[in-house]
Amino acid sequence: MSVLILGWSLTLAQVLLGIAMGCAVLRLLRGPRAQDRILGLDTLYVNSMLLLLTIGMRSGATLYFEAALVIGLLGFVGTVALSKFLMRGEVIE
Repeated sequence: MSVLILGWSLTLAQVLLGIAMGCAVLRLLRGPRAQDRILGLDTLYVNSMLLLLTIGMRSGATLYFEAALVIGLLGFVGTVALSKFLMRGEVIE
């Protein structure tokens, strides 16, 4: 019974994460300001990281967890660099 509940909840989580990624892409493309686009990009990488984690839980392969870790690290650095560029006009001081 618990395996069935886990399977259904992972499927539901993946569907909802796909919808959230679609909304983030919409914000990334339509955002009226650059800050909205950066927020959409930040949301997109977090959702993709979580989607990889749910795929990894379903398959049991550790490669998905490592890929999610890399996406999380690179996404955070990219968000910080873009935010710093918008605030000061340069990334490296």
